[in-house]
Amino acid sequence: MSTTPQLPRRPQQVTTSGLDSAALSQDFLRYFSHTLGRDNFDTSGEYLFPAFALTVRDRLNERWNATRRAYEQQQSRRTCYLSLEYLIGRSLRNALINLDAEAEARLALEWLGLSLENVETAEHDAGLGNGGLGRLAACFLDSCASLGLPVIGYGIRYGYGMFRQRIENGCQVESPDHWLHDGGHPWELERREYIQIIHFGGRSESYRGTDGRQRTRWVDTHDVLAVPYDVPVPGYRNNTVNTLRLWSSEGTAAFDLEEFNAGSYPEAVAAKNEAENITMVLYPNDASENGRELRLRQQYFLVSASLKDTLRQWKRLHGGDLAQFAAKHCFQLNDTHPAIAVAELMRLLIDEHDLGWDAAWDITTQTMAYTNHTLLPEALERWSVALFSRLLPRLLEVIYEINARFLATVAQTWPGDTERLRRMSIIEEGAEPMVRMAYLAIVGSFSVNGVAALHSRLLTRGLFGDFYELWPEKFNNKTNGVTPRRWLTVCNPGLAQLISETVGEGWQTDLMRLQELGAHAEDPAFRAAWADVKRENKRRLSALVKHKCGIDFDIEAMFDIQVKRIHEYKRQLLNVLHVIHLYCRIKRGDTRDWTPRCVLIGGKAAPGYAMAKLIIKLINNVATVINNDAAAAGLLQMVFFPDYGVSAMEIISPAADLSEQISTAGKEASGTGNMKLMMNGAVTIGTLDGANIEILEAVGQDNFFLFGLNADEVEAQRSEYDPQAIIAADPDLREVIDLLASGHFNQFEPGIFDPLIGAITSAQDPWLTAADFASFVGAQRDAAAAYRDRDRWLRMSIRNSAASGRFSSDRTITEYNNEIWKLQAVQPVLPRSSPEPAVTHDG
Repeated sequence: MSTTPQLPRRPQQVTTSGLDSAALSQDFLRYFSHTLGRDNFDTSGEYLFPAFALTVRDRLNERWNATRRAYEQQQSRRTCYLSLEYLIGRSLRNALINLDAEAEARLALEWLGLSLENVETAEHDAGLGNGGLGRLAACFLDSCASLGLPVIGYGIRYGYGMFRQRIENGCQVESPDHWLHDGGHPWELERREYIQIIHFGGRSESYRGTDGRQRTRWVDTHDVLAVPYDVPVPGYRNNTVNTLRLWSSEGTAAFDLEEFNAGSYPEAVAAKNEAENITMVLYPNDASENGRELRLRQQYFLVSASLKDTLRQWKRLHGGDLAQFAAKHCFQLNDTHPAIAVAELMRLLIDEHDLGWDAAWDITTQTMAYTNHTLLPEALERWSVALFSRLLPRLLEVIYEINARFLATVAQTWPGDTERLRRMSIIEEGAEPMVRMAYLAIVGSFSVNGVAALHSRLLTRGLFGDFYELWPEKFNNKTNGVTPRRWLTVCNPGLAQLISETVGEGWQTDLMRLQELGAHAEDPAFRAAWADVKRENKRRLSALVKHKCGIDFDIEAMFDIQVKRIHEYKRQLLNVLHVIHLYCRIKRGDTRDWTPRCVLIGGKAAPGYAMAKLIIKLINNVATVINNDAAAAGLLQMVFFPDYGVSAMEIISPAADLSEQISTAGKEASGTGNMKLMMNGAVTIGTLDGANIEILEAVGQDNFFLFGLNADEVEAQRSEYDPQAIIAADPDLREVIDLLASGHFNQFEPGIFDPLIGAITSAQDPWLTAADFASFVGAQRDAAAAYRDRDRWLRMSIRNSAASGRFSSDRTITEYNNEIWKLQAVQPVLPRSSPEPAVTHDG
């Protein structure tokens, strides 16, 4: 169905930068017809979305330029945020809300017979991240812009995202996520004038400089180009637009003409293809040597391009004098992936800017700050010396020198303690020597932080205990947060409106004001309004589940939600065991005082992670049995939600009743899904792990369902853990394991779940699944009983939202800034005249 758009006449003057509906309509039509060459509307949104995105981007461009001018005029100190992931999601609605233009945009489209909802759903989620790490980075950039802080994000412009997940016969099947396939990303601006050349391979050679000093240069390298694409990051209604600069790799030449003329066509483009592979895929499978090499290439590519870009901008404004460089810069390393920045900045300062070692080290250690996001030793980056030597030989020399000087400090502090020297060395000796990238980050940084109180404490007690003894002043905690603009205003407009009607405007940038909601929990009229919003959100999720999974969720049932990366420590397996327990109760007729429940589990397993993929298979098989058993009808439903991502979470989190945060205590660094769900009124069932502890402190024990061992008890249990005895002593768990082992959920696939059963029953199970089962079942019974008391549950829901203020990323970023970055907020001033014809900003 097509319609011919007619722009209604409006008496007021229309300007190209206007945020009024007439100006938006006019520019939309211009982009639709003149830029995209269309003369009618297609309801699919294939051309509608890019035309409207370009219209909105024009409004951002003026503010983008004003922000850049303000930063330069004030010679602002700035932070460069280095992250291998940015899980942005869709950008249109977020941009409109931050511009305070949503209502006018909606009106502009309605004049033309269109709806904002249809246009925005045509936008693809940007494939720039995987899970919590990338979404956190996106939240942080939103908060930096909303607080007016001079922060630039640096990342990689992946051609393909993590992967598209579909389910076939219960199994995860991966397909490419070519998110750029519809002609690019309309929000981005290619900035070829700022291309950087990145080196790989080659060798080092010594030479004597003009000043007579012995120097080193990196020669005979294989070079690739880093091409920047800038994405605007608008702050909330403050005219600030910061930059996310994404690097794309290209060959230094399109093809080898000599090879081409000789008829060797594949060889003619081999170098081009090899270069483009660097930014082709987010997180290549590192099970092979080629995969590991590609990941290291990605990490160095990001770091080198970003540091060179920062030094280029400094030189443009200040010339070659680096005396004040450290005073004006901070590099925040988002996890261990960009840790090679320590060695690369040293190389650049020494080899390309002619500084001596001590001067370069002073700058490096005054500008680098490291955030650790994991307690799992196997998740810390380690690269073989052999790989480093082949791929980044000059960097390896720098790392060896850093390590030698560092170990001298360790030896001076603990004379004769060779075991400590071995433990703390950046180079891990052995049959295959390895470079410990986390150690490099700690040694080269002035700040090292964890991301939740427990996580930071465990880092200093365990994983990084030696370094904490040496430099206790470096270590600090910055509990994660999420942006309330995306995770309340954008994704839950009904609740956002109710909050504004109740406490007034302003909470979007001061989330602690949600505390005022607590007093309204006792108001029956407010509880009824809260319930109406939740019911409508559940109806929206139910429609999505029907579309994606073919199951009709009952919106009056408890929506029991666990959405996150599939990993054994996150214990989706424990969740499934509880669902099987509920099914067993149904089958034996134990349904008195039953609470109908709809269980939704979603997330992706890494392609090479066999156990995680087997857990997905189990979830789907169990769901199939339950959903097709008439005995469970109206009592229990279950789905595995495929291809979970940001846009799905924007529908899931407002609808959730129960938030499953059930990782083994001491394993989850923080978690941010717990915060998003809590902010939208879900009640948490969880262990004392990550930020759950702080959520419990915020809401109180009466509004949280706590279960399981704490981190100290987990460690104490390991030496005497006997899951077989636990199973034998617990009739409920024994019934679940027996049903699972009987093949009831895999009648035509005998033995397929034996590895999972073996993991649960093994004394070496690091996740202690059986140990927490009984406590988990008890907490689930308490949750079910609470849900049946509707007024009690609504009070709990309201109090969870009311207590979520401390989990705003604005609070987190304010702490980063006050204690690490030391930036001054800047307020851009928009010019009174019409906008500039083109964006000229630089970073």
